[in-house]
Amino acid sequence: MNLKQLSEYLNLSQTTVSRALNGYPEVNENTRNRVLKAAQDLNYRPNTRAKGLATGRALAIGHVIPVSNQHEMVNPVFGDFIAGAGEAYARAGYDMMLTLVPDQEEVRAYQDIKARGTVDGIIVHGPVINDERIALLLRIGLPFVVHGRSTDVNLPYSWIDVNNRGAFERGTQFLIELGHRRIALLNGLEHMDFAFRRRKGYENALRNHGMSPDPALMRSEEMTEVYGYRAAKEMLARDLPPTAFVCSSIITAIGVRRAVHEAGLVLARDVSIITHDDALSYLENGDDVPIFTALRSSVRYAGGEAAEMLLSLIASPKHAPKSRLLEAELIIGRSTGPAST
Repeated sequence: MNLKQLSEYLNLSQTTVSRALNGYPEVNENTRNRVLKAAQDLNYRPNTRAKGLATGRALAIGHVIPVSNQHEMVNPVFGDFIAGAGEAYARAGYDMMLTLVPDQEEVRAYQDIKARGTVDGIIVHGPVINDERIALLLRIGLPFVVHGRSTDVNLPYSWIDVNNRGAFERGTQFLIELGHRRIALLNGLEHMDFAFRRRKGYENALRNHGMSPDPALMRSEEMTEVYGYRAAKEMLARDLPPTAFVCSSIITAIGVRRAVHEAGLVLARDVSIITHDDALSYLENGDDVPIFTALRSSVRYAGGEAAEMLLSLIASPKHAPKSRLLEAELIIGRSTGPAST
């Protein structure tokens, strides 16, 4: 099935069918829906190369990964985000291009991508508090969406993010309401914007209940199982150990649970854990009853929404920047209970 055959089947011109498939706004909504349904029913797949020549687009979206962040490519969070984004690209007839570059060449990589015209837009991963990539991409005119935000950047740009500050304030408050007073934070690297916001939420909850944040109960590292285990083991061995942990990743929380069990303590009775949960496809938080009480927000869903946002900006390049703030859901699991007296 080619474009000509699809057009003849619908009794429409090839131009109308092509514009409907490519989301042109001047096509009547009923006509567009009719074309899309026929294309799906007849398993129509456009010739990507011909479509690119006709539209002047590369029909590809770029993801630039610095070498120091190679671990992201095997991190289940990155994998789920890419899976969600990839589904959206496939529906729109777009390919995905991953570019691995040395850290010091990241700026040049974006400039080269723009000059070569190999992609129509970029998803920016892992924004830091003052991310220079945003100003660069605005300057060179390459459409982009940031997965996250950059607190100190005041320029208008498109982003999708979870409400990290609100989620960690709510999670910490939940533990306080259970009677916990010595609450540890095992955060991600705090030059990353998401981790900076999570610490602010944690600190806000403590201060709102008359408690001062204790630096001895706060850690900031790459979110691995070993990090969670070592930090929790050291803290639990103190004369005044924490009775609860707030973790920035379910992977870190698994390490904390290992330390709790090794210390001969019982989860939820002696020590409580609450964690951020990205609802990962290959690392689920239990079955019917979650293992961990969690602040849940699907990163796969965020990937799909970020991709759809970017595709809409590519289709309407003069559109104002878009933004979307996702809320995390508090899920009660088997890892939290009242503070022991």
